[in-house]
Amino acid sequence: MFFAFVVIYSAGLRNCIIFVLMHGTKYISSIQNLQVKKVLLLKEKSRERRKTNRFVIDGLRELELAVKANYVIETVFFEPDLISQSSLFEIFESSVSTPEFICVSREVYKKMAYRETTEGVLSIAHCKTHDLEKLKLSSKPLLLVAEAPEKPGNIGALLRTADAARIDAFIIANPKTDVYNPNIIRSSVGGVFTTTIGIGTTAEIIEFLKTNQIKRYCAAFSAATNYLEIDYNTPSAIIVGTEATGLSKDWLKESDQNIIIPMKGELDSLNVSVSAAILIFEAIRQREI
Repeated sequence: MFFAFVVIYSAGLRNCIIFVLMHGTKYISSIQNLQVKKVLLLKEKSRERRKTNRFVIDGLRELELAVKANYVIETVFFEPDLISQSSLFEIFESSVSTPEFICVSREVYKKMAYRETTEGVLSIAHCKTHDLEKLKLSSKPLLLVAEAPEKPGNIGALLRTADAARIDAFIIANPKTDVYNPNIIRSSVGGVFTTTIGIGTTAEIIEFLKTNQIKRYCAAFSAATNYLEIDYNTPSAIIVGTEATGLSKDWLKESDQNIIIPMKGELDSLNVSVSAAILIFEAIRQREI
C-alpha cells in the first residue's frame, strides 16, 4: 500500500519520503500547518518580523548569499520536485547554521513562496542588527545614505548599486520599510546580504559622519554644485532623498556641499537609485585614477 503511494506520486515526493524516513524530518502537505502560517505571517507583516527577529528568504541564490554572509538560518523548506536535498546540504557544509530541513508538497510551497519561479527552497532566518557604531569602515570610506526611502523597489536598486560599487556601507535614515521586507530582498537580488547596512535617525547618522570626519555631499535641487566638480578622494558620504520631497532641511543644513546632476531634458529629476548610481560611480572613477 505504502509503495503504491510512492509510485503514484512524483519522483521528487518519493525522494522526499525516503529522506523523511532516513533523517526523521518533517513532511508538510497541509497549508493549514502552523509552520506554514508562521512563514506567511513573516512574509506579510513587518510587525511579526520585528517581534520575532525572523524573516523569510525566498530562493536558492538568496539563501546561498545569506549563508555566505553568516546569517543564522533556522528552517529550510524545500519542494523535492524542484530541488534536491543534496544540493541544499552542500550550501551548509561550512555554514554557521544547522537548520531544520522540512520537505513540503507542491501546494504548500506555492502557498508560501513569494515567486512561483523560485528554485523550490524557502527559509526562515534570524535578522541582524544594523547599528551605526558596529559599522567597520576603511581608512577612506565611501558611503551611500538614503533618507526615508519607502518603495521596496528603490531600496532594492540602491542595494544593488551599493554592491556593484563595493562601497563601505549603505545607510538608511529614518526608514519607512524594514530591510527584510520580501520585496526588498527580491528586488535587491540578495544585495541585502552582500552589503553592509547601517540604520539610524537623520540626527544619529549626521553625528556618526561628523565623528568619523566623513564629508557629506547632499543631492539637492538648489544651491548645488555640479557633481563632477567635487573631489571625492576623501572620506565621503553621498546622501540622497526621496524623489517626491528630496532631502530634509536637517541634511541640507549639515551638508559640506550640495551637489546636482544637470538635467538636459524637460524633466527635473531622475529615479533616486539612478541618481545614486551616477554619483557613486563618479566617486569610484575618481578614486581609481
